[in-house]
Amino acid sequence: MSRSDGFRDKTSAAEQATFFSVTPEQKSQTKAEAKSAPDDKAGHRRRLRERFQNGGAEAVPDYELLEMILFRAFPRIDTKPIAKRLLAKFGSFADVVSAPPERLKEVEGVGDRAVEELKLIKAAAERLTKGQIISRPALSSWDGVLDYLRLVQGFETREQFRILFLDKKNQLIADEVQGRGTVDHTPVYVREVVKRALELSASAIILVHNHPSGDPTPSRADIDMTKQIIDASRPLGVAVHDHIIVGRNGHASLKALRLI
Repeated sequence: MSRSDGFRDKTSAAEQATFFSVTPEQKSQTKAEAKSAPDDKAGHRRRLRERFQNGGAEAVPDYELLEMILFRAFPRIDTKPIAKRLLAKFGSFADVVSAPPERLKEVEGVGDRAVEELKLIKAAAERLTKGQIISRPALSSWDGVLDYLRLVQGFETREQFRILFLDKKNQLIADEVQGRGTVDHTPVYVREVVKRALELSASAIILVHNHPSGDPTPSRADIDMTKQIIDASRPLGVAVHDHIIVGRNGHASLKALRLI
């Protein structure tokens, strides 16, 4: 009986091997079927691109726009979860592309390549908006000036003091950050502001700084400092057109508020 059971076991194993074996023709067919199966990820990316091409930026929400930006950084990875994590952490598309690299890397899946792609978008946007104000008088394209200032400075996590230097036609001569400070203070030296305006032969200047809190409401110190610069510049023929304060939640103009 033991011989008979052993014989049956061997036969069964052989029969099973024959039954489950795959011929070369079957292997070839399986590979062909795999190749013809739809690639869901590639299809999703193609549909996103088509929607963007046909409808522009308005046709895709923020997370899908971020998905597309990250395609090059992650050619074989689903970028939707990363895009959604970025928005969950920072709140908006503008906040994501403006966030410091070290903060971006706190998000799971984000490394140097992803940061590079996001910062490339920010740099391109800054170059585009600045180009729109360089070729025309600043005061005639005021909305463009405000858009540019909010883009380059409104999302900074530390205060910066910037000056736009203008010629007699109010065209931009130079755009310079004069000082960087803390989360709520930047030192401003009136003498250095006037000196730099004279060095550039500027006829007028626009003062700019940001409030990292997001609230652009001017402080008493902001108003007093602006008046000191106006008083020092006027006798030397340099006009102070305005002092703009920018933040995540908008901007404030000291001139529009009748504070100068």
